[in-house]
Amino acid sequence: MPGSHLPLMEEGMARWPFGPPNAGIALDFTGAPPALDELRALVDERWKALPRLTQTLVAPGGPRTGPAWWTGRHRWARGDGHDLARQVDSADSTLRDAVRRWFHTPFPADRPPWSLHLLRGATEGEFSLLFRMHHSLLDGRSLTTLLRALFDDGRPLDGAASLAVPGPRRRTARPAPTAGDPPGLLTAGRAVPLPHQGPREPAYTVVPLRADVLRAAREAVGERTATTNEVFLATVSGVLRSCLAASAGDRDPDGRQVWLSVPVDERPEDCGEFLGNAFANVRVPAPVTLSDPVARLTACTGVLTTVTRPRSTSEKLVEGTLGALPGATMALAGGKIFAPAYAPAACSYVHLRERGRTLAGRPLRQLTIVPMVPPADTATFALGGCSQGHTLSVATNSGGRDAVLLAEAFLDELTLLAEGPADGG
Repeated sequence: MPGSHLPLMEEGMARWPFGPPNAGIALDFTGAPPALDELRALVDERWKALPRLTQTLVAPGGPRTGPAWWTGRHRWARGDGHDLARQVDSADSTLRDAVRRWFHTPFPADRPPWSLHLLRGATEGEFSLLFRMHHSLLDGRSLTTLLRALFDDGRPLDGAASLAVPGPRRRTARPAPTAGDPPGLLTAGRAVPLPHQGPREPAYTVVPLRADVLRAAREAVGERTATTNEVFLATVSGVLRSCLAASAGDRDPDGRQVWLSVPVDERPEDCGEFLGNAFANVRVPAPVTLSDPVARLTACTGVLTTVTRPRSTSEKLVEGTLGALPGATMALAGGKIFAPAYAPAACSYVHLRERGRTLAGRPLRQLTIVPMVPPADTATFALGGCSQGHTLSVATNSGGRDAVLLAEAFLDELTLLAEGPADGG
């Protein structure tokens, strides 16, 4: 709610230690771009009732080294009457240009921490819409809600629905029995050495996925069609396995589990249009010990099955305790939850399933995710999907060439999975 303190998840992102916590989604369209005034009028019509988009983020008082920084909390300040059109602009840039410049630049403190940019496409006859945000403001589900509203068959979003915070009942992950018990909050696993190629700096790249290869990978098990998300997790697991094999120190005498961090939307069905952050990061096992790509896909089956249930008393108690002193909680837990052994890779999937999406008559071509800069020596794999196909984004914080190398490894692993079992059966 406007004027309130940030909940623990948002507070953690506001204190992100690896760079500005900026993230975004780009929608690529075919055709000539609309006029900037036309886009601004559309934003004003469809988003004008949304209080979340007018808020500014206020940091705890005092210097960052003082007690107020560790015990204080960020809060949202009301911004009633803010002109949303001020947040919309155009630039003679591509998405790659924008990532190099804007995603490492903090938002101004006196304006809402989001912007919508009209960008030129990679080729003639294309353009992109890039929604850039401070991740404490919105999550991926919020972004798809906002962007859907801009399409030609969209409608103005309802302000009351956007404030309907998920309450006692939430969607949570219920992993398959084969996945074993979920790890404890601070349970460490096994780190995976990334390539560490090039200068030690954040890196980002995007590659398209061939639709026929992805389709074949989903059918690789034979008796059932796997979900795209299961294929995604299995393929990332193959990439991590290849990283372990390439490392001289790939043996782990303790047999520790490699964990993947995956955001799960917690919105129940009656809170689908809530705008904010309503997700939980869960960790699922990466089957890196399995040499057969199809066996890895089988191991990933059902690991992200979700159910809607009330929160338990213990869950409420833990959330309340950790949220009471979020700065201190982040300071104490940061060494654990940001370590490569906690989760060497994060996997996020955002999609627009509907067909025939157009913006002012221009058809949607693809969706691309720009994740936050990940923790040091970890990688984020982000899958963006729409009816026209899928793109893979990779962000790293370990070496300037690592994102490209990991994206290439993903394509190789996906092709191996599409080819079927290793024995040819």
